[in-house]
Amino acid sequence: RKESKITVEEPREEDKIQIACCFDNFVVERWQRDRDVFVSTAQELGAEVNVQNGNGDAQEQIKQIEYFIDKKVDVLVVVPIDSYSLTEVIKKAKNAGIKVISYDRLALEAAPDLYISFDNEMVGKLMGTEMAKVLKKGDKIIMICGPSEDNNVSYVERGFREAISEKGIVVADMTYIAEHLEEIREVQGIMCGNDDLAREVVRVLSENRLAGEICVVGQDADLEACQRIVAGTQYMTVYKPIEKLAKSAAECAVAMAKGETVVTEETLNDGTTDVPYIKLQPLAVTKGNIDATIIDSGFHLRE
Repeated sequence: RKESKITVEEPREEDKIQIACCFDNFVVERWQRDRDVFVSTAQELGAEVNVQNGNGDAQEQIKQIEYFIDKKVDVLVVVPIDSYSLTEVIKKAKNAGIKVISYDRLALEAAPDLYISFDNEMVGKLMGTEMAKVLKKGDKIIMICGPSEDNNVSYVERGFREAISEKGIVVADMTYIAEHLEEIREVQGIMCGNDDLAREVVRVLSENRLAGEICVVGQDADLEACQRIVAGTQYMTVYKPIEKLAKSAAECAVAMAKGETVVTEETLNDGTTDVPYIKLQPLAVTKGNIDATIIDSGFHLRE
C-alpha cells in the first residue's frame, strides 16, 4: 500500500505581498536603522521588500518609483528627498492601484494614503527648550536647519524658534560656520538640523578651539552625537525611537496591502489633502539623561 503524501507548496515570490521602499540615502546613520527594522518586520509578516537608495537625488528617486509602478508592487513606502518633486509620480502610483506611505517626511500635494513620522515641531521645541536652559536672555545663536526641500525642516524651525523666543534668545544668522568664523565667536549656541550637520559644526569648532564653549544641539541621536554629548562638545540631541517608527510603518504597509484600513487619530494637510497621520513622540537627550533614554533602551550600547 502506497502512503499518501501531502505536499505543502511554498508561496511563490509573486504571490507574496510586494513592498517597495525608496530611501533618501544611507550616508546618514539613522536611515540604515530604519531600513533594517522595516525590512525585518515586513519579512516576518510574510512580505517581500525591495529597497532602493536615492543617494540624495530627487530625479533618481522618481525613476525608482516609476520602476516600482512598472513592477506593480502592492505598497510604496517613500522617504521624499524633495517633498515638492514627487507629486505627479505618487499620483501615478496611486492611479495604478498602489498604496503609498510617506515615511518620516510628507510628500506635498501628492495625497499619500498615510503619513507616519515623529512630531517634528516637538523636535524643534525640545532642541530650543534644552538650549534655553544653558543660555540667558539676549544670547545669540546661529541656525543651520537643513535643506528647504525637506518639509520637516520648517516644522522643526518653527518649534525651535517658539521655544527660544520665550527665553529672549536671539537668532543672529542662518549660515555655514566655516565661512563665518568671526560671527561664530560672537554667538553662544548653534542649532543644527541633524546630528550629521552637528558633526561638521563640532569639527570646525574643534579646529578653532571652540568645541565645548558653544552650545551645539542636533537631532537623531547618532552614535557619534551621543559620544560628543558624553565628551561635552555637543550639548544635546533628540532621540526619535526609530525602531517603533519603522516597525509601525511595516505593519501598516502589510495591512494596507491586505486591503485593511489604517485608522489614525490625526491628519496633516499636504497642501491639497488631509492625509492620515501617525505621529510619534521624540525625546530630548543630554548628558544627564543619556543612560535612561539611549543606553537603557538599547539604542546604543554603553561601550
